[in-house]
Amino acid sequence: MKKLLLVILTSIILSFTGRAQYYIRGTINDEHGKPLPNVKINLFSKGYIGLFSGSCGIPSSLRVDTIILEAEGYQLLKTAVNTSQFQQFVLKCLPATQPPPMHLSSVTKNLLASGRYSFVPSNESYSRQIQNDFVTCAEYPETGFALNVDRASYSNVRRMVKSGSFVPPDAVRIEEMLNYFNFKLPEEEGDILPAKGFTCLSQVTSAPWSKTNQLLFINLKAPKVDLTNLPPSNLVFLIDVSGSMDKPNRLPLIQSAFKLLVENLRPIDTLAIVVYGGDIGVKLAPTSGADKKKINDAIDLLAPNGDTPGAGAIKAAYAEAAKSFNPNGNNRVILATDGDFNVGESSEKALEELIIQQRQSGIYLTCLGLGMGNYKDSKLETLAKRGNGNFAYLDNMNEAEKVLIKEFTKTLYAVANDAFLHISFNPRMVSSYRLIGFDNRMEALNDSTAQLEGGEVGSGHSLVAIFEIVPVAKNVAPEGSDVIVAGRYGTIKLQYKIPGNTNTRKQQFSVPANFIPFDQTDPAIQQAAAVAMFGELLKHSKFAAGYTWDDVRNIVANVNRKSDSVLDKELLTLVDKARKIYTSGKKRKRNNKD
Repeated sequence: MKKLLLVILTSIILSFTGRAQYYIRGTINDEHGKPLPNVKINLFSKGYIGLFSGSCGIPSSLRVDTIILEAEGYQLLKTAVNTSQFQQFVLKCLPATQPPPMHLSSVTKNLLASGRYSFVPSNESYSRQIQNDFVTCAEYPETGFALNVDRASYSNVRRMVKSGSFVPPDAVRIEEMLNYFNFKLPEEEGDILPAKGFTCLSQVTSAPWSKTNQLLFINLKAPKVDLTNLPPSNLVFLIDVSGSMDKPNRLPLIQSAFKLLVENLRPIDTLAIVVYGGDIGVKLAPTSGADKKKINDAIDLLAPNGDTPGAGAIKAAYAEAAKSFNPNGNNRVILATDGDFNVGESSEKALEELIIQQRQSGIYLTCLGLGMGNYKDSKLETLAKRGNGNFAYLDNMNEAEKVLIKEFTKTLYAVANDAFLHISFNPRMVSSYRLIGFDNRMEALNDSTAQLEGGEVGSGHSLVAIFEIVPVAKNVAPEGSDVIVAGRYGTIKLQYKIPGNTNTRKQQFSVPANFIPFDQTDPAIQQAAAVAMFGELLKHSKFAAGYTWDDVRNIVANVNRKSDSVLDKELLTLVDKARKIYTSGKKRKRNNKD
């Protein structure tokens, strides 16, 4: 029967591919002979073909072609195939796939980690983080980090500071706070930006909290999709309508936010709505973006009720997205929840294993966090990072508009997958260094199988990473001259994949010793440094011992004199508010001791 079906399938496909002269047929199994689902297939003659489960039947223009098979948890198989023969492909398990390896945000090879105490107030949950420490360059010149373009931490911190609360140290992810501002380093005169690929600029300046140390700013800017020719979108709104969402800043907020996004949909786009709360249901089958009234009516009818079977809902949403999957389009599930999954698989580990099974489908994931008190940041962070996606926190309608309207293409259109940087520092210029932000989860550092896994990057996103550097003494001119001996600080190697393509792309950039004193640098660099300092004060970091809240405020206030940005002005307000919260807290502790 199976052979008969394969013959029929062969005839159908060949009837639509008259130019194909040959045909690749075969089975795809694991080492135990079991058919494998969701296997990505690329051909040398055609590029990416699609996903196949258990067997394949593919037209080819070559008698002998090269096939590449890739599945999550299995070794990549690349082999030549003779189209006249029936193939039996076997994919071998990776040595450490059960449980899946932990996700690292950054890595320095052969480096041991140190621990610290962390606390979490109320019923919110955050992944415990270990801050990156200084690394001796002569011993460990190479380091790397995943391109994290999430922005959730800043708006979540803003929510807590505005309410007059202390911020849990693990809620502060400095790289996400920097991402929120979309900082851009000034281009040097005469630079010609490439038409395709990433742009990378770097700047060395003095650390405002140290007489000897320096800061290296690295700014990566992703290419932009052509706005006049955006591919069609196949979207699924996955909305938590459980009882915990029955508050003004939860379900009503996301209903208003999604209706804003609906206004941007085109007739070629499709949208479905899956909800979960008490049970799981499809509230709107795939519908054209032209039928906005039907979509908005479905959104308006949502009402909170019941428990939170999040894991089952995720499976249902991916299944719905698969029904309308567009191989040439933008396929994405947009999850909106407070993250409080309390029915079925609900631990971070279980959710991680679940989302890994889905990511090979070619369907992306955007997580939108909401609420307070029982907000589960750790679960949404896990889903976003392991689900080929991104993560934002919506604390008000302005933030919803920023994420879903102003940054529409950054949020919903990926231009790179599995993207990460490797940096090789020059030991003749750099004595030691530390990466600010990109901290790792404690359990990932304790897991010997943990891997650095790249991130998804949206259209036109600008990412800034900061290293604090202790320069080699002989390469710095006498104190007061602010000059660095000519040389190169290192080399940056960027690696990523284009969505829908398994081929790895690489770009390389030089890091020149282009030192400028901090007070003479561009306002964007000064503001970025202030954001990093703000984050480290909130984290009670040992690296914040060299400066105070007033130092941060002075930098932000100085930038504000040259800027009319609403975000810059809001940052100054937050710094002032946090300064009062944290300094009054210290006074209370001293009084209690007295």
